[in-house]
Amino acid sequence: MRVLQRGDPVPHFRVTTIEGQGVAYSTVWQHRILVLVTLPVSDPDPPELQVIGRGSITTAGGAMHDDDLPVGRILSRREALALLSAAGATVLGPFGSSPSAATLGQAAASAPVPGCVVRPELIEGPYFIDLQLNRSDIRSEPSTGAAMPGALLTLALNVSQISSGTCTPLQGAMVDLWQCDAAGEYSAFEDRTVGFDTRGKQFLRGHQLTNDQGLARFTTIYPGWYSGRAVHLHFKIRKDTGAGETYEFTSQLFFDETLTDSVHLRPPYATKGKRDTRNETDRFFKDGGDRLLLATSPRGEGFDTTFGIGLDLSDARTGGPDRWQGAPGGRGRGRGQG
Repeated sequence: MRVLQRGDPVPHFRVTTIEGQGVAYSTVWQHRILVLVTLPVSDPDPPELQVIGRGSITTAGGAMHDDDLPVGRILSRREALALLSAAGATVLGPFGSSPSAATLGQAAASAPVPGCVVRPELIEGPYFIDLQLNRSDIRSEPSTGAAMPGALLTLALNVSQISSGTCTPLQGAMVDLWQCDAAGEYSAFEDRTVGFDTRGKQFLRGHQLTNDQGLARFTTIYPGWYSGRAVHLHFKIRKDTGAGETYEFTSQLFFDETLTDSVHLRPPYATKGKRDTRNETDRFFKDGGDRLLLATSPRGEGFDTTFGIGLDLSDARTGGPDRWQGAPGGRGRGRGQG
């Protein structure tokens, strides 16, 4: 077992969970699996680990193989230890010391958000329009310059490309973000069912190109709600594959219900009244929404969040599963309610 020293580069982690305890982070780093985990040291039989991401590892003998475990499979303690020992586990500790459970727990809280995590595609919905509006702060209405009222939300999408068992930042991908305002209304559409007409408006829409770290950053507001849907954001990622095709991935992002309850008690959200749909009753959340939940942290009167996603650009079929995922992907680009 090797302990990282101060000054050693810290890679992107992929996340796993420890049932009933917390989180763990692991990655391939210099031909080893790097593991950062919080375990009760006094527990003779530590909790099981749930694998969220998938990828390739290098064994001590140098042979490559895939940890072909479906997303969500539970590893027993024996399986987890066998997997780690086979690859030569490295544990992240402070300044060369052997880490305690408390130290690892503190490190886990500040570890980078993993980028190479496969996410499900979800329906595009009826409110997407390709305005080619290149801006990071999407709060304002361009025709007036007025910012839409609501709790500040800063979102960083961390986009990675998965290829040949490796994960690298995806630079130059176009990331679109669109959402409803605090009253549950989208710009640029007339919807007589919901009861709004915002044609000619462009608020809460925009796109950014990912930088050399695969990041696209947005400043927006916490979304409101409308009947039949849980609180959510929409995003789309497009990238020219260089083979005459454009890769496209479309999905949605959801929020913790307790947080939403708290935010929606404040103005301007409170005037809308009580929501009629929560995550557990949202028909699209059931298609993988638990892997599309945003983890937010307070920032003044608002919130920060970073969301990582890994994409396989070798499969440009819209709505189909990426080959790397090995399991059903999204539900395509249907435009229905959403």
